[in-house]
Amino acid sequence: MTDPGAPSPPPSPPTPAPRPTPLLVLDVVGLTPRLLDRMPRLKALAASGSQASLTTVLPAVTCAAQSTFLTGLLPAEHGIVGNGWYFRELGDVLLWRQHNGLVSGDKLWDAARRAHPGYTVANVCWWYAMGADTDFTVTPRPVYYADGRKEPDCYTRPPALHDELTDRFGTFPLFHFWGPGADIVSSRWIVDATRHIMRTRDPDLTLCYLPHLDYDLQRFGPDDPRSHRAAAELDAVMGPLLDDARRAGRTVVALSEYGITRVDRPVDVNRALRRAGLLEVHTQDGMEYLDPMASRAFAVADHQLAHVYVRRPEDLAATRQALEGLPGVERLLDDEGKKAQGLDHFRSGEIVAIAEPDAWFTYYYWLDDSRAPDFARLVEIHRKPGYDPVELFMDPDDPYVRVKAATAIARKKLGMRYRLAVVPLDPSPIRGSHGRPPPSDDEGPLILCSTPRALGGRVAATDVKALLLRLAGLN
Repeated sequence: MTDPGAPSPPPSPPTPAPRPTPLLVLDVVGLTPRLLDRMPRLKALAASGSQASLTTVLPAVTCAAQSTFLTGLLPAEHGIVGNGWYFRELGDVLLWRQHNGLVSGDKLWDAARRAHPGYTVANVCWWYAMGADTDFTVTPRPVYYADGRKEPDCYTRPPALHDELTDRFGTFPLFHFWGPGADIVSSRWIVDATRHIMRTRDPDLTLCYLPHLDYDLQRFGPDDPRSHRAAAELDAVMGPLLDDARRAGRTVVALSEYGITRVDRPVDVNRALRRAGLLEVHTQDGMEYLDPMASRAFAVADHQLAHVYVRRPEDLAATRQALEGLPGVERLLDDEGKKAQGLDHFRSGEIVAIAEPDAWFTYYYWLDDSRAPDFARLVEIHRKPGYDPVELFMDPDDPYVRVKAATAIARKKLGMRYRLAVVPLDPSPIRGSHGRPPPSDDEGPLILCSTPRALGGRVAATDVKALLLRLAGLN
């Protein structure tokens, strides 16, 4: 018989919710169905799992596409209208910003934590990583010394992760991540860092950005044997990471932001605006600098798309006239055109130019190379008022370019200031670009999943967030 005076037993602790299915999401930049044939490990994952074409966004560039994947929103809503834009409130063109606060909208990890409090996320080199509410973060971040030197490094959260990674794998190889020396070394470091974080922290979601295909496909075009070799290299480097994911029971999703298609026509959109009397420069030490605050119109070139900023409404007609007849320009989007493309955001240009399929936009605004600013010959992604893929090359017309590079590196090793002025001012070698809608599914982005029947015939970029939540068992 139970003693009525005895205390009641304590309530049983609540049963913890089962862990969501852990995910590894690989952003394999530039991956297309054609290149998949050169990548046996990824192809096998798709064959045993599922595969679909991916409808990307306009512009089909890294920052805009990744922001759509993680928010489910178009650029008009999340605000990332390119890899950079004209910050009207600052009077300056800025590319490759890193603060996640620039991205509006509900992020993937916010939705995941509402469904499963305590959900953990690792971001290894996806963009807008700094300031993001993720548990583990690794992103490229050079050291800018007071004497002007720039040295390779990365930013991490938590801070202790920095020394942990560099002690194991060396300093983040920044000069292999972008520039004339960009190669497989950076993707290998990222894979090693990702494997280490998965092994030691076991996050529920791991985001990993692999840039290797971006390099030779832009240098040589998607059909060049060197590009095919790059695909095989990356596939081999990814192998151990895929093995780790399989052993840990992780669902793997591999996707691409865009496909890189062949181009052979650089279009000097800013020079056209300058010749029309719309773009202004100012001169210092014999070098010309874009003056965006004084210009009636100028363009921020971003691969095959350019945001054209027009200061006054009365200059719209003259700006359109300057660009409509420019060879290589396919379309000019006005307000209605931007709205139809999901690009009607206040950060966008008053006009958006889209290149023809075999063309791409340079940022060049000077009319005489002797007047070019000194940063034009450097790898200077934060000082150039537009994207410059020519940074992937060393100047072939300079017989001393490798001697100059070696001298600069020697000065760097001695802790002295140096200038690696090796970038050519000739854009004609570029053979691959992206940004506009792909000409076919074979040349466009795709998405793979290790889970059979997880994907239909086509997935929209705006549906990736919901897809990942579903694969994790969170919706």
